[in-house]
This record gives sequence, structure tokens and C-alpha cells, in this order.
Amino acid sequence: MDNFPTSNNQESILGRIQNPNDLKDLSVELLKRLAAETRDLIVDTVSKRGGHLASSLGVVELTVAILKVFSPPDDRIVFDVGHQAYAYKILTGRKDVFGTLRTKGGISGFPKRAESDYDIFDMGHAGNAISVAAGLAQARCFSGSKHKVIAVVGDGSLTCGVSYEGLNQAGAAKKDLIIILNDNEMSISPNVGAIAAYLNRIMTGQLVTRFRKDVKNILKNVPGIMGRSMYALAKQFEDAMKGFITPGRLFEDLGFNYVGPIDGHQIKHLIDTFNNVKRFHEPVLVHVITCKGKGYCKAEENPSRFHGVGPFEIDSGKGQIVEGPPTYTTVFGKTLVRLAIKDPKIVAITAAMEYGTGLAEFARLFPNRFFDVGIAEQHGVIFAAGLAREGYKPVVAIYSTFMQRGYDHLVHDVCMQNFPVVFALDRAGVVGEDGPTHHGVFDIAFARNIPNLIMMAPSDEDQLADMLASALTWERPCAIRYPRDQGVGIQLKKDPVILPCAKARMLADGGDLLVIAIGSMVGPSVEAARILAEQGICVGVMDARFVKPLDKDLIISKASSVRKVLTVEEGILAGGFGGAVLELLSDEGLDGVRISRLGIPDTFVEHGTRAELLADFGLTAQGIADRCRSMVNGTSDSKPLRMSYGGGHAH
Repeated sequence: MDNFPTSNNQESILGRIQNPNDLKDLSVELLKRLAAETRDLIVDTVSKRGGHLASSLGVVELTVAILKVFSPPDDRIVFDVGHQAYAYKILTGRKDVFGTLRTKGGISGFPKRAESDYDIFDMGHAGNAISVAAGLAQARCFSGSKHKVIAVVGDGSLTCGVSYEGLNQAGAAKKDLIIILNDNEMSISPNVGAIAAYLNRIMTGQLVTRFRKDVKNILKNVPGIMGRSMYALAKQFEDAMKGFITPGRLFEDLGFNYVGPIDGHQIKHLIDTFNNVKRFHEPVLVHVITCKGKGYCKAEENPSRFHGVGPFEIDSGKGQIVEGPPTYTTVFGKTLVRLAIKDPKIVAITAAMEYGTGLAEFARLFPNRFFDVGIAEQHGVIFAAGLAREGYKPVVAIYSTFMQRGYDHLVHDVCMQNFPVVFALDRAGVVGEDGPTHHGVFDIAFARNIPNLIMMAPSDEDQLADMLASALTWERPCAIRYPRDQGVGIQLKKDPVILPCAKARMLADGGDLLVIAIGSMVGPSVEAARILAEQGICVGVMDARFVKPLDKDLIISKASSVRKVLTVEEGILAGGFGGAVLELLSDEGLDGVRISRLGIPDTFVEHGTRAELLADFGLTAQGIADRCRSMVNGTSDSKPLRMSYGGGHAH
């Protein structure tokens, strides 16, 4: 019997769910109501807070069925990608705080171990769940435990090469492992409906499973050629029928029992199938078809638009109108189109982020010169190198945090061979509500040590256009990093100009202190200088423009004159831009220059608004002014640069 009201009573079911155990005894009808209420909460919250809407709406019934059959946290459940996990968060004890989604101090938009015991693994980037699950399954074998391991994998993650590496190893290992393939975009199979669901419930039932295994054993034990022939014929017939009804041959060949496809919104079918495969003790892949955006018509009609959204009106689906200048992303996309009109050798590459990187217009105008490689950044980088080898001009637009995935190929396939590939690193610096997996704070540190690479950061949108045009002429690997933010409102020139390589510019002179800023921190540094000027402190501001190579002559000249230097960057300090300036001054033997660095400390940055996070790290005009003032007054932690062994080491 249900411990909840009947379906005729509209008292909230969700309100009575404190943890997954509370839904174990619910009837299918009450589970459907629970799914509807969960979906309503997701839409209401995301409309206020922003987030990943369409993908989370698509897996509500799937999540309900998983929690009905399996028992986390004893059973290990991992999501790939983690933005599918909103319903899971709500139903695992976090519904009362779900309204704090993606706000500073609130719950994360992704599974996070520090947040709940139900979150087994921190998930943010795509493609890792199968490998994680394989590791969890192996560890279970070592410990002798009996719990289940389930990976819920979105079909987009199957564009990641590492997913196939995980499938290859997990299938061969023959461990007890369940992979649920959430197919919501790729149309792996059209065979969804009552017949397919019926076949799968039958094919996973105990009787049929045991019968198939017994028949195979009998045929294998028939002596001689006849037995082997009969077994081979039966196997061929089974494979042929499976290939006719389902696309399971690929997964079967990789060592998985394939089950599917089944309708991912039919709770009873899902429960029956999961109860059946729960009895398996070898790798199984359950292919589930879901509708991205399910239950909210605006998201169903335009799932790409509602994949990741800011706050919006539920009735109209319209997002909040943001006044002011265009974003850096928009300026990048429009500039690339202008340049591509004149140069037919320019091609654009992205990794499943056509809209996010501003390339939608380019893709529409130049469909034969636009390549979306899927969530396969490594391949995208190598693909670009191949194009560059043949004289084309590839521009690879990738979020800064995702460029980490292509690091080896940036080194080996692009920079080592000095191919002129341009990397547009969007979302550099802190990105806000998506949190630590998505902040792009490491790109300077991981890229500036690579030979042949030119690395730039614009201080305004017009400079971004100039840098993009310049990078396409230099015949060198180039990276341009820019923030997830609006521009400063400067008017763009009619045509971009080619910049002198490795040349900074002085925006203000001052004898008390020199601020050397890069990219998004130039504007706040100029404002800080104005604040300090009103207090009688004269601060010079340099727009470095180039992370690598640095403007050696200008930096040395100004630093040796002023003797107090503050570097400011929206990136990790360890190995960052400030470190590059320190190394330059040390190598040049500028003894006694007092230097301090302002940026992201040695930490993973949590989620919050971009403004909140920048303020936390003092990366605002007031924070920069405060650091400058303390340096001028001798109260900061800055230390004079001292040389040893010919100026090769800075203390």
C-alpha cells in the first residue's frame, strides 16, 4: 500500500519525499505525479536562477525509476554530464534547498561530493562516467561488496573518445556494471514504443535470460562440428534479429549485454527493465530514449536554446533582456564572419558549442567551412592542425576550461610543428554559476610555457577584433583569451587592424607605482588609478595585451623607473601572467624592484555570480586600489626582487 494520498488527492507527493527510500513503496501512478511535481520545481527554479534546463527535464522519469529500483548511496550512481542531475538532487534530500541552485553558498549545478553523500563523484566535464564506473566496479570486486554501479550517460558524451576507451576496458573486464545510455539528441534508434518496450521486458526477464543461456550451453556441448555449427547459426540468428530490431551490435561487440531502446518516459517500463537487469552480473547497456526538455513546451520546441539558460519568463520562454554592450562572444563571432567573407581559407571549429562560442552565424553563412566535432576537443585540435598543414586558417573556438582536454595535442600536434592554428578561448577567468569545473582560470598557466605559442588577452571588444585579425596573419599558433562578459562599450572600428606582435601599451603614467594588467583586468586597473589619483597617489597603468611574448623593453623600462609593480590577472597566480613578469624582471637583473601579484590564489573557485567571485579575490577597481595603496604605504606583502647566481632566481 502507498503511504501517500491517492491520485485524486492533490496534496504534494514531492513534499513528503525526504530521501529515496520514501519513494520505494509508491505506485506507478504516484510516481508519475512525483515526476510531474519534480519537473515543475526544476522549471520554476531554473527560470529564476538559470541553469541547464532541457537536459534535466528529459531525465525526470528516468531518475525516478532509477531511485525506485536502486539504493544510493550504497549503489553507486554517476551522471555524465552532471547537468542531468537536477531531479536526482531534488529526490536525494535537497529539494528544500533547490531554490539556492547555482547561487553563492547554495547547491551546485553539478554532482558534488562535498554537498551530499548521494553524489558519488564530482561531475562537470563530459566523457568520464564510464571510466569512473569501471573503476568503482573494480574497487567493489576488491572489497567483496555486492552493491550496483550505474553510469547514466548522455548521448552527447558518446562523442568523447574517452567514453569509448572506458567501454573498451569495461566490456573486456566483464564486471557487474550497468550503463544507462540517455539518448535524447543523436537518434541512435527510432524504434521506440510499446512493441520495443514489450520485447525488452521479455528479453530481460529471468525466464528468457536463463533460456537463452541454457540453449547456448546445450548447443556448445553438442559434440563435433554439428554442435559448433548449430551454436554459430543460433548466434548469427540472434545477432541478426538484434541488429534488425535494435542498434545493439556495437555494444555487444564491446562486451556489453545490450537492452533497448526503451521509452525513457514510461516509468513502469523503466522499472521493469531495471529490475530485470539488476539481476545481471556482467556489463549491460540499457538504451533509453528521452525527449530533451520534456514537459515544458518551450524547451521541447527548442532544446538547444534551453540547454543552458539564464533567468527567463516561464509563460513566454523569453530570457531577461540584458542592456548594454555586446558580449565578447558576440564580437568574436561577428568579427570572424567579417574576416571569413574576405578570406575563403578561414574555417571555424568548435566542440558541441556552436551557439555558446558565437559561431551560429558563421555556420549559417559558411556551412562547408564550419565543423562541430562534438564533445571531442582533442580531435578538434588535431583536426585543426591537419587543416593548417594544408594552408588553411583554422580558428578553434573552445571554452577555456575545455581546452584543458586538448592540452597534449596543443603541444604535440600544433605548437611543436608551429602550425598557424588560432585558439579562441571563450569563458576565460571566472565564469560564475557553473562553478569549479567550468572556471577558465588555468589557461595562462598551462599554455604560456609552450614554445612557438603567441598568447593574447584583449582589454576591450575592439581589441579582440584586432587580435583575431592579427592572429590570422602571423603564421604561428595563437591563443586569445576573453571573459564571459559584456564588452566595455567601445565603438568597433570599421575594419580590424594588425597589431605589432608582443607590444604592450601605456594607458597612464605615474611615479608612485606601476600596474601591469592583462585582459579583463585592464579596465578595473584604470578605474583604480582614478580612485587613487583623487587621494594623491599617482599610478601608471600598462595594458600588457600579450601574455607571451611579453613586451620586454617596455616592462623593464617602466619597472626600473617606478620600482613598485603590481600585476593583475583574472587567472590562477601559480604559473600565471604575474609569474611571467617576475621571471622577466629576475632574468634581467632588476634588483630591488618591489613586486606584488593579484589574481586567483591556489584554490578551485566555487560558484557564484561573476561579480561576487571577482570581488572575493579583490579583482575589482576598489580591490586593486586597496592593494596599490598598501604597496605605496609599505603595508602590503610585496617583497623586493633580489637576485642570486647572476640574477637567475627571485626570492
